[in-house]
Amino acid sequence: MASIALESIQKSYGSVPVIHGVDIDIEDGEFVVLVGPSGCGKSTLLRMIAGLESITGGRISIGSKVVNAVPPKDRDIAMVFQNYALYPHMTVAQNMGFSLHLRHSPKADIDRRVGEAAEVLGLTPLLDRLPRQLSGGQRQRVAMGRAIVRHSQVFLFDEPLSNLDAKLRVQMRAEIKALHQRLKITTVYVTHDQTEAMTMADRIVVLRDGIVEQIGAPLDLYDRPTNVFVATFIGAPAMNLVAGAAGDSAFEADAGFRLPLPPYAPTLPKGRRLLYGFRPEHMTLADDGPISANVIVVEPTGAETQIVARAGDQDIVGLFRDRYQVASGNTLRLTIDISRAHLFDEATGTRIDEH
Repeated sequence: MASIALESIQKSYGSVPVIHGVDIDIEDGEFVVLVGPSGCGKSTLLRMIAGLESITGGRISIGSKVVNAVPPKDRDIAMVFQNYALYPHMTVAQNMGFSLHLRHSPKADIDRRVGEAAEVLGLTPLLDRLPRQLSGGQRQRVAMGRAIVRHSQVFLFDEPLSNLDAKLRVQMRAEIKALHQRLKITTVYVTHDQTEAMTMADRIVVLRDGIVEQIGAPLDLYDRPTNVFVATFIGAPAMNLVAGAAGDSAFEADAGFRLPLPPYAPTLPKGRRLLYGFRPEHMTLADDGPISANVIVVEPTGAETQIVARAGDQDIVGLFRDRYQVASGNTLRLTIDISRAHLFDEATGTRIDEH
């Protein structure tokens, strides 16, 4: 196992820069998720760690070794791809042991390591099958097994669950996390799905347009997003953001309602333009709530009820554990948990911290 250090990493395609001086330190045995929208550079970063993409500037270290000029096969990494990349004419056992075969490892050693990985992943009964005889989840486990048998220092996952259906994605998330807890191998995992990031990571790296927006533990990013982008990207449904200005003792929303300010906010100058953020699950119905809103859509899921309502020209999403009997057109009074409210500067989108 080994740590990974990305120092001032840059990547350009011709004259077009796509990665802008990224710095990330990943500890030995850590599970780090790179997350962000399509085109943010997360897969490019992963491929640079693997050696599949050259870097334009900066330095990549695995353990104590700088690997900028080291070919992929000598970096002691194992990569699991989105499309599984299994050889269709080989059995499960042959696919899993192929990298060892290329190294001319003894057959007994290959069989032992393939057997151990198959037992960990529940693949023992499937070792003689061909990939076409497997389900999507089984194929992904074979791809993971192929990585495990190499005993590499680092695992790299490039959106490995995106081809699976929703139920299987949840199952495989749990399996990958359990596998990491068992093997303790340094893991870098790329996804565009913030739910995957939240549930699997020790730390999350949020990327946008080739820049790191924030790095932290999942709940740190959820509770204290550094800017509007992270606030709206992490969490589903997304955080509500209301535009307005600081008043004498309250936030004056442009939509025509007033919200209580967090305890530190009275030091803000009157009239300062703000975005007031609160998460859908931090709202409740209350007869004296400061927000009067008309229901647009009610979406019951069984465990929760999601309500989209409009206050003035502001759409607000609420997520409630109770099964409220409301319908489109009803008027609700809403209140928020002030202790969990967030303030952002409207012009820059940057979080306003306590003074």
